[in-house]
Amino acid sequence: MLKIIVVAIALLIATTVTASAQEPTLKFKAPAGWVEEKSGSTMRVAQYKLPKEASDTEDASLVVYYFGQSGGGGIAANLDRWIGQMKQPDGSDSKDKAKQESLTINGLKVTTVELAGTYTAETAPGSGEFYNKPNYHLRAAVIETPKGFYYLKEVGPEKTVAKWNGSVTEFLKSVELK
Repeated sequence: MLKIIVVAIALLIATTVTASAQEPTLKFKAPAGWVEEKSGSTMRVAQYKLPKEASDTEDASLVVYYFGQSGGGGIAANLDRWIGQMKQPDGSDSKDKAKQESLTINGLKVTTVELAGTYTAETAPGSGEFYNKPNYHLRAAVIETPKGFYYLKEVGPEKTVAKWNGSVTEFLKSVELK
């Protein structure tokens, strides 16, 4: 009897792994000029450096995150968190200045947010240390798939982000399930 149960469990695991492997995954195409970076985190599906504009001192970064089918906190929580990472020089509420949009790309629902200001996100989760980067721009998106949400976050100096604006739009339009 125990042998039958063990075989049944093994078949169930094999079927689950096979089904998971056959599920579609999100595919995208990085535009020319982006520098792919190696990520130290399994939650980062892709990570890119967007080389700086000549007058800026830093590059921009673009990261695609995936936390599994039930991870990441959802759309509203992430939009609010990202908006909260940008402070306005005049002290006004960043939520009032954020540009949000909902659209469909290749059959996938995508919610975007874009905002300029001082970037004040935590340097690492739980570190208690925060960036203080004025004249930054944040552009982010939540991409809904049958496997859960994918999160795209671009942040960098305003001029550098503006330089790559067209290619980030191109990248976002390239997302599809394969």
